[in-house]
Amino acid sequence: MAKADVKRKVVIYRDWCKQCGICSTFCPTGCIVKEEDGYPFPRYIEKCIGCRLCELRCPEFAITVEEEAKSK
Repeated sequence: MAKADVKRKVVIYRDWCKQCGICSTFCPTGCIVKEEDGYPFPRYIEKCIGCRLCELRCPEFAITVEEEAKSK
């Protein structure tokens, strides 16, 4: 499946998140930003390329990237 045919959703488990900022720091496209309260938020989800660096770098396993085929 081509990258353009995929819809992505970034799920953040706030109860697990320690507000370290690693996910937003490593996001190469700036999809994830740090909110005023310190928690990450996928503000620009359309920029997500599915690299999963946020998921791989999170020390608390508090973030996941889910993919599904776009409806045609």
